[in-house]
Amino acid sequence: MRPTAIHVTAPQAGPEVSLVGDTYRILVSGEQTGGAYALIDMLVPPGGGPGPHAHAGFQEAFHVLEGEVVFRSETQTYTAQKGAVVDIPTGGAIHSFTNESNALAHLLCLVVPAGLDRFFLEIGQLVQNGALLSRPELKPEDLARLQKIGEAYGQEFFPPDYLSQKQGG
Repeated sequence: MRPTAIHVTAPQAGPEVSLVGDTYRILVSGEQTGGAYALIDMLVPPGGGPGPHAHAGFQEAFHVLEGEVVFRSETQTYTAQKGAVVDIPTGGAIHSFTNESNALAHLLCLVVPAGLDRFFLEIGQLVQNGALLSRPELKPEDLARLQKIGEAYGQEFFPPDYLSQKQGG
């Protein structure tokens, strides 16, 4: 049977969470797509972005809508400017991205299959209207909690300097 309705996310609708000082808004959740994919709007302030991590079971594609972010993996560094698309293939490439500019970066992230959306909602702090919170200082117990939850979602986390060591600098 064909679905009879389409789903529309109104402007500023969808839950928003603050993570590592960034704000992520779930535009289309895995619940809405039967787990097929999730679509996430990301605001990344100067200095923002997640540290090195990997998730073997997910593919991510990032479209830079505004600003620029530096994507790193074990083998490459790429400064993605407005209009660029960066694809992180399924399989677990260790990667990170950082806004190294002085302006807010705005990304659209497609995650296949869904699941990272639930992870973000579980570990993030709910915010409204694109609010940007300061990057939190994580205590050892916070890191242990994050690691435990991350493992349940197929996430691996690496030290902040992991990728710079791998690339020799």
